[in-house]
Amino acid sequence: MTRFPRGLYALTPDLADTRLLAGLVSQAIQGGAAAVQYRNKPAPAALRREQAAALLALCRAAGVPLIMNDDLELAIAIDADGAHLGSGDGDLAEARRRLGSRRLLGASCYNRLALAHAAVAVGADYVAFGAAFASPTKPRAVRAPLELYRKARRTFPVPIVAIGGITVDNAAELLAAGVDAIAVITALFEAGDVERRARELRDLFARVESP
Repeated sequence: MTRFPRGLYALTPDLADTRLLAGLVSQAIQGGAAAVQYRNKPAPAALRREQAAALLALCRAAGVPLIMNDDLELAIAIDADGAHLGSGDGDLAEARRRLGSRRLLGASCYNRLALAHAAVAVGADYVAFGAAFASPTKPRAVRAPLELYRKARRTFPVPIVAIGGITVDNAAELLAAGVDAIAVITALFEAGDVERRARELRDLFARVESP
């Protein structure tokens, strides 16, 4: 059974240029991203499939799981490593059944522990809470306070993921609260040097694990 990895969870930006997107994701992987989530909500279905297939090849070569955001059908169609679903993206129990045991299932739980309880009960492999901080990607997103992450870590046996406004400067607070992974878009992919920024974010975990 696959387990969601600890570390940097790179969430892709909305880009129409597949070659550019693949290049950025490659840099993130080289810098130490432990997992990649493909998300491009504005893109038409044909482009999403093209981009997902290109990223899957990159991720498979690097041994990094690729997870589809809000698109169970695409995850199954290209044999991705899993799917991540929000509260309005389909039934988690049905997604668990269709993904089988070898693919990952992640669930957005926002700032609600009750959603995480329900997700874990039907077999989610990890639960994500956010926004941890003010998010440029979703400026109106509800906020998940640090205490929620601490309580989630004490409560759930699966990895805890933080998302929303995470940077090199504030990520350490989340790691101290017990999160297993940080999902990052803007601070990673809008950095001048994506590989270097990925390495900086990855290294935060090493510092926490050092005696």
